[in-house]
Amino acid sequence: MTTNTVSQGQGQGQSKSKKNAILPLIMDVAVPVGSYYLLKNGCGLSTLVALAASSVVPAVRTAWTAARDRKVNALAALILFVNVVGLLLTFVSGDPRLMLAKDSGVSSAIGAGILVSVALGRPMMSAAMKPWLVKGEAGREAAWARLQDGSAAFRRAERLFSLAWGVVLLGECVVRVVGAYTLPVDTMVWLGSVVLIAAMALGFLVSGALAAGPMAAMLTAELKAGEAEAARPAVPAAAG
Repeated sequence: MTTNTVSQGQGQGQSKSKKNAILPLIMDVAVPVGSYYLLKNGCGLSTLVALAASSVVPAVRTAWTAARDRKVNALAALILFVNVVGLLLTFVSGDPRLMLAKDSGVSSAIGAGILVSVALGRPMMSAAMKPWLVKGEAGREAAWARLQDGSAAFRRAERLFSLAWGVVLLGECVVRVVGAYTLPVDTMVWLGSVVLIAAMALGFLVSGALAAGPMAAMLTAELKAGEAEAARPAVPAAAG
């Protein structure tokens, strides 16, 4: 009974961690694109208004998350800042292409922020990767902490993971800016999401091969070493 309860708790922890990692992607990509086509084609709104309205949900979600957690998340703050500035600039200029270019500005700001965090020795993407590797298990959480404190290879892999994502996001920014000013707006609305998804897939592939995979292996080895150490019988102290 106890084993089943522990297993259920671990399963729920893994499910919650993965849900928390996927939810931002749904809210920042699927909801804006779907609401754009609904407002433009279903409600007959202009391209400019539909683009502006479709950006409200991710901006509100980011602000609400920051208020709920009572702390400023660097990644969330970057997204919120670029969303708000891009929305204001679009209404001032009346140019829907600027709104599309703003989306690439999000990627560039996040990419630049990630690279700065690597340079400062506090890789930003570790917070997004950790739930997938720790899986809500206390033992893996402890192993992660030990590796962060005592393994130079683990910390180097952390930096490499963030570095890969920073470079990928900056590259995605360049592609989307070019598309925003060379392709029809309606085409770029859906193609921009395709580019983003392709960049995400590339980011997962490269960062997984270079960093997340090796980190998972180190985490498993550290967990087994910790379990072996805990199971080792204590050696009685020699009598004085």
